Amino acid sequence: MNKLLKQALLICVCLFALTGQAMAISPAIQIEPVAGSLLDAERAYAEGNFEKAAKIYRSLAEQGDAEAQLILGSMYDIGLGGPQNYIEAVKWYRMAAEQGNARAQSKLGSMYDIGLGVSQDYIEAIKWWRMAAEQGDDVAQLSLGRVYDHGRGVPKDFKEAVEWYRLAAEQGNVFAQEKLAWKYILGEGVAQDDVLAHMWLSIAISNDSTPGRKAANHQRIQQRDALARRMTAEQIAKAREFARKCTANKFKGC
Repeated sequence: MNKLLKQALLICVCLFALTGQAMAISPAIQIEPVAGSLLDAERAYAEGNFEKAAKIYRSLAEQGDAEAQLILGSMYDIGLGGPQNYIEAVKWYRMAAEQGNARAQSKLGSMYDIGLGVSQDYIEAIKWWRMAAEQGDDVAQLSLGRVYDHGRGVPKDFKEAVEWYRLAAEQGNVFAQEKLAWKYILGEGVAQDDVLAHMWLSIAISNDSTPGRKAANHQRIQQRDALARRMTAEQIAKAREFARKCTANKFKGC
């Protein structure tokens, strides 16, 4: 009897050890395929195999991955890996946005603003842009600046516009930097100041290295040159020095 009991106990101990080992390994088995799939998706996207990338991102998105939901929404938005589908784009943007993804919130705001995949709704656009902007998304900050600048969905408020433009400009957003320059040129929301206007135009010019945007930069140069014609040599020198310091400080506190 004792011999049989010992054998039974030995079998239980062995089974427990095997079960414990399986439990310890199990999480790694679950996690590894997901990480590999994300890398595969990124590789396929980079190689231009958008159909494959879309399939992998969809698999991850359906598991609740907010970044995959954002990318899948973007692919539907512009028609990569399949037909362009704004309704699907909105669906995936919303899933990611509701998880707090700032870029998805910004994208969803734009869909409401234009009326793509959803009925046009400025109030809803502002709601999502504000969520994203408060998380530091520079595109949403620029969008909110424009909303207050033009009074679309909210009362026109140049000071509020300047605040959002400045936040985006400090993150290196060239469009916000140009907008801020115009606020100083016109004296809207800030005191009129040719030196600071010249500074921000110079920063936007040197900061915009996007291929295919030579025409936009050429226009900024013309605007800055026109502004310089009414400035003194001392003012221009000061503006250039401010631009140098502002760039060195990564656009903060300018």
